[in-house]
Amino acid sequence: MEEVLSAARAVDWSRLGERVLCDACLGRLFGKMGHGHTNEARGGAVRAALGLPEGPCWVCGTLTSRYDALADLVVRAMEPWAPDSFLIGSKIDPELAAREESLWSDLSVGSPEPLKAEVNREVGKRVEARGPWTAEFLRPNLVAVVDPAFDHVDVQVNPLYLRGRYRKLVRGVPQTRWPCTRCRGKGCARCGGTGKMYATSVEEVIAAEVMRETGGSGHALHGMGREDVDARMLGRGRPFIVEIKEPRARHVDLPSAVRRINASGIAEVDGLEPASGEDVVAIKEDRAAKRYRILVRTSPPVEEAKLKRTLPVLVAQPIAQRTPERVVHRRADTTRHRRLLAADVARIDGDLAEIHVTAEAGTYVKEWVHGDGGRTVPSLAERLGVVCEVLELDVLDVLDG
Repeated sequence: MEEVLSAARAVDWSRLGERVLCDACLGRLFGKMGHGHTNEARGGAVRAALGLPEGPCWVCGTLTSRYDALADLVVRAMEPWAPDSFLIGSKIDPELAAREESLWSDLSVGSPEPLKAEVNREVGKRVEARGPWTAEFLRPNLVAVVDPAFDHVDVQVNPLYLRGRYRKLVRGVPQTRWPCTRCRGKGCARCGGTGKMYATSVEEVIAAEVMRETGGSGHALHGMGREDVDARMLGRGRPFIVEIKEPRARHVDLPSAVRRINASGIAEVDGLEPASGEDVVAIKEDRAAKRYRILVRTSPPVEEAKLKRTLPVLVAQPIAQRTPERVVHRRADTTRHRRLLAADVARIDGDLAEIHVTAEAGTYVKEWVHGDGGRTVPSLAERLGVVCEVLELDVLDVLDG
């Protein structure tokens, strides 16, 4: 405290004029000194040492005396969400902020603390003492923003994130909910009033079982890439994170949720574990290669020896792929350059050939097979000199390490 008193004695208090400060606002002028003491304690010591007057506070009015009442407001606003952690924010009247800044300038103090910082800390301490939660600055479950001028609290509930790997066991199911292209999700004759192009999705199968326990206002699935609607996702599965928005409960019986997901017959996961928003960014930015199984019909049939000679040639060459005809209506018409990393023949049966291909992320594998009317060069069809039709496509592995 001696550091605070020494700094206070160096201030020309005559510049304060008729302005009177409460202990907290007085102590906050030296808020970055005298660690281990509250601003109220600092201010009380300064007032006693220098004989400064008491009275209604020119800076905050009565705000610093209302921390307990504000904490009670926050607790009532937080309780329905049952958070494990929280963070306090505040909206300070611009007039109060301007007053304290002018005071800092008039008194030439060098280590003040803003009123906003004190409100956040002091209300936060009281909230933490009132409930089964802890203050958390990096990844809080919930942020409560206090507006002292109106005794109002806005609650911002952060999403719940869970990560895992999914396998899609059937064809004809998209990765995420696909709104009807005619009604844009409102419901119409085309979609039978569902608002969707497909009855369900991997996202809905997984999220439904988590939502059952957490509630929430909505959900999203973030995958490391995506497979086509008519492709299966097999092997170890595709890494994903499911996001539950505004969950009412954050504790999930994960093994039970996994069992229910796996009983769907549509998708299955090996397990679920907690994740964060930062993990979503990482999973979206990952550029993992994929290994595919492709069942191709060739017309006319191709000899196995010729196919085996052709694949290594294609692996060695870069591929130029103009945005495919099937997706150009919803994606920019550009040309991408990709490479195959490996390709081999699994079996040939007449005009059917099963091949396994490993390709860089972002490769349009179907188009590499049939050429897409010359939009993909080179293609398997072009090099073989035959028509190639993709009958089945499966993702066998996502090579993310």
